[in-house]
Amino acid sequence: MSAACEGTTLNVAIAGVGLLGPGFSDWEQAATVLRTPSDWTAAATVVPAPNRLPATERRRAGVGIKAAIVVADQACAMAGVAVDSVATVFTSASGDPETCHAMCEALAKPERLLSPTRFTNSVHNAPAGYWHIAASSRQASTSLAAYDASLCAGVLEAVAQCCSSRRPVLLVACDMPYPEPLHALRPLPDVFAFALLLTPTHSAAAWPLELALAGEGEATRCGTGELDALRRAIPAARALPLLEALARDEACSLRLDGDGQDLALHVGRRP
Repeated sequence: MSAACEGTTLNVAIAGVGLLGPGFSDWEQAATVLRTPSDWTAAATVVPAPNRLPATERRRAGVGIKAAIVVADQACAMAGVAVDSVATVFTSASGDPETCHAMCEALAKPERLLSPTRFTNSVHNAPAGYWHIAASSRQASTSLAAYDASLCAGVLEAVAQCCSSRRPVLLVACDMPYPEPLHALRPLPDVFAFALLLTPTHSAAAWPLELALAGEGEATRCGTGELDALRRAIPAARALPLLEALARDEACSLRLDGDGQDLALHVGRRP
């Protein structure tokens, strides 16, 4: 995101949303809560088994993969699009820390035996691979990581692709906790995943979205201190101010925290 790009504005629409996180079971339930943020109650994230995955793949998939597929399905269902027709952008600050930890433990033992499934799930584009295989999709896919800027990097990439291709793009962001001892150094409290189905044209059921790179300023906070603590604790949860705006269905301008590479967004009401 260079300074030379500042001033460029990209316009798309949000036709579908998926959400899973502490106190959020899906977008329908979350939208009700986010309209009145004081109603939010912290509760451990429950990641359901994705119906899209065959039983064998559900057993092999890690928590992050399952969460990503669940929210991706929510967004596509809400938008009414065929899952095999959309390009994807998956973004995560650190991928699957549980698999990384398990592999490090295995390599520290004399036998140094690695599980083939663990190795498969260790690559950063594993969620994208599971999704595209399950969706029978041959559309393009991008997987990103930019530490605490991963959310904004993913949003910018997905919006840019949608504008360039003039075709729908599915954005999926997911982060999950590290096991100890890494958790002490990177204490992400819980799993948080969300998805947006972006379209290049507006419709009666979609929110208009305008995006630009932000200059100096402070990121938009959530409606309550408790929710804002969640926003600051998990990289993917930095989307919460945008999700609050969508839940309220009110036109507003906001700023997403990109760790120095912030995004300025303007969300319109659905027509």
